Amino acid sequence: MFNRPLIPILLILLVALLFWLRQPAGESMVSRTALVMGTLVEIKAYGEDRAQLEETIDTAFNEMVRLEQLFSSHLPESEISRLSAATGSFAVSRETAVLLELGIEMARLSDGAFDLGLGRLKDLWDIGGENPQIPGEQSLRRALHGAGPAALQLEGLQVRKQAPDLHIDLGGIAKGYIIDRAAELLLQAGVSSAAVNAGGDIRLLGDRQGQDWRIGIQHPRESDATMATLNLRNRAVVTSGDYERFFVRDGIRYHHLFDPQNGRPARGCQSVTVVAADAASADALATAAFVLGPRAGLDLLEQLPDVEGLLVTADGRRLATAGIESALEWH
Repeated sequence: MFNRPLIPILLILLVALLFWLRQPAGESMVSRTALVMGTLVEIKAYGEDRAQLEETIDTAFNEMVRLEQLFSSHLPESEISRLSAATGSFAVSRETAVLLELGIEMARLSDGAFDLGLGRLKDLWDIGGENPQIPGEQSLRRALHGAGPAALQLEGLQVRKQAPDLHIDLGGIAKGYIIDRAAELLLQAGVSSAAVNAGGDIRLLGDRQGQDWRIGIQHPRESDATMATLNLRNRAVVTSGDYERFFVRDGIRYHHLFDPQNGRPARGCQSVTVVAADAASADALATAAFVLGPRAGLDLLEQLPDVEGLLVTADGRRLATAGIESALEWH
């Protein structure tokens, strides 16, 4: 016979065992990588149904590839390439219209530091290509013809370029938009905890199993070092830096973040990281703040609601918006 004092303890243990057996098996984590947009993209998602996570991640990657084919200026048949070749009004898809509208707004907010019309300029420099060059002033002026905040007029799905030979390049905003779209598909499928990471440009859904996501920010001059860590939930993080695509000639670094005023690489910053609600806005604002330089770039980020950032100046000084301090750990 059982001792009477043991009976309540045994009953408690039995109830606890039955309760545990009735619980879901627990969260699974699925992580997958693929080459999209010329970079390695990782999607990491948490959920109770592993098979559903796998299927949803497949869907997200397929959507990213579809949008890349729509927006890439390197594909002759993409919608953006056909818009660049058009001489009159051109009808675009809803996705392209949404992206162009955001780009036009970012150009306005940044007084032209962000510019969608730099396609010919980027082709001219060929940063990251096999034959990068340093163009002369006359070539730069020709490449910048028609660019600027008024380069595009958008009415519904109809786009008209200010100059017929203007070439559109979405490199400063499309990656963020595509990351957002992947995250939206995960969210629609019921995934509330995930990270979409495209070469360090990240969209976060929720938290990481009850904890903040810890996002390392690369040091712009030490490729194997982390400069800072951000502790975040449900945010997007995008960094623009002069270390991403560049070449060095006669001791001078020439990189891919161009100042639309002169067609040359902007010189005020080494890197800019922006934290915002969506990756598309963060993407464009990181480019704009980099081009504007430390003081004007920081002012731009400070004045926008729900946007924070940190900047590294050309001489290595570190600056941050006031609202990011609680989430930031400098290394």
